[in-house]
Amino acid sequence: MRTAVENIGTIISGEWRTPLVDADTVICDDGTINRVGRSLDVGGCDVVIDAGGATVIPGLIDSHVHIAFGDYTPRQNTIGYLESYLHGGTTTVLSAAEVHVPGRPKDVAGVKALAVAAHKCFENFRPGGMRVHAGSLILEPGLARQDFDEVRADGVWLTKAGFGAVQGASDYIELVAVAKEAGLMTTLHTGGCSIPGTFPVTGQDVLDIDPHISFHINGGPVAIADEYFEPIARDTEIGMQVCAAGNLRTAILAGEMAKRHDAFDRLLIGTDTPTGSGIMPLGMLYTITHMAAVGGLDVVELLCAASGNVGRMYGLNNGFVREGCDADLVIIDAPLGGTKGTALDAMANGDVCAIGSVITQGEPRFVGRSRNTPPTTRPVTVAHSTVLREF
Repeated sequence: MRTAVENIGTIISGEWRTPLVDADTVICDDGTINRVGRSLDVGGCDVVIDAGGATVIPGLIDSHVHIAFGDYTPRQNTIGYLESYLHGGTTTVLSAAEVHVPGRPKDVAGVKALAVAAHKCFENFRPGGMRVHAGSLILEPGLARQDFDEVRADGVWLTKAGFGAVQGASDYIELVAVAKEAGLMTTLHTGGCSIPGTFPVTGQDVLDIDPHISFHINGGPVAIADEYFEPIARDTEIGMQVCAAGNLRTAILAGEMAKRHDAFDRLLIGTDTPTGSGIMPLGMLYTITHMAAVGGLDVVELLCAASGNVGRMYGLNNGFVREGCDADLVIIDAPLGGTKGTALDAMANGDVCAIGSVITQGEPRFVGRSRNTPPTTRPVTVAHSTVLREF
């Protein structure tokens, strides 16, 4: 499918250092962004969306979702939540491990099988058009280099330290090191206990274990001590993920430390859902909005932390509005009836933006309004379509 979005007021690139794109049209072809420019010829496109002067951002990438199998969460006994997240502007999710699968195995063979099965299921299933990177190997005692090599050969590339049957956080030091050597992306539960039967992971543990990503550094839901945010930002290369299900004050602290120490590339935004905090289709947008409105952080840079920063740290080809990247786009605008004139100003004011359209893999999933946000102030419409279906 060849899809164009024209009459765009503002384009956010996903690259926080150069966040604004001097363009008003984006053309997608065969699942990738083909051209970004001004007054481009959209003739020959299957679908042309008129953004009506609204804002285009990269599809948001939620780096912390506890999926199970399919579009179902046993933790909240809810069906269809991933498609609902897509209506909140999230076009890609990354598994934070399938820890809530009922009867989850803890032996070596079982955790390997669980990760491989989840990975392969979501290779063939994209709820609502969402891209799901599933299958995160839960680090358990007894896993060895050969095990990591085997799951890597089966396509699994994510690992999770936390919720395992280890005796304490220090047991993860060697497991994470070996997983890194095998080429897997290592992530670490950070902060206090999230459910009974687990143990805290302190700021010092984060420094000692040295994962690629410190999950919910602002708490999931309980944060580490304040004094560790600065050394993690200043002295390490660890990704600092803040989540909607955590502590807002320390999420803002993480953003401030990232800016102070030129580590904003490593600030990531996720939700840590669906856990005890429930289903949060607008969790990404609310976290950005609250960090900007309450914490005074730049809303455009935070949108990039929820898209391009995640894409870069995880080695993905999406999270950016630029030629050659996967064509995942979201059209946002000021909510109808609000006091501000643009999506960006509304979010900086503390109001969640309206979503006018979501495009994944170059295909419009809906055009006009999201079922999870207020309507847009500017009309977002289909100006031309040769596709025999409604958007």
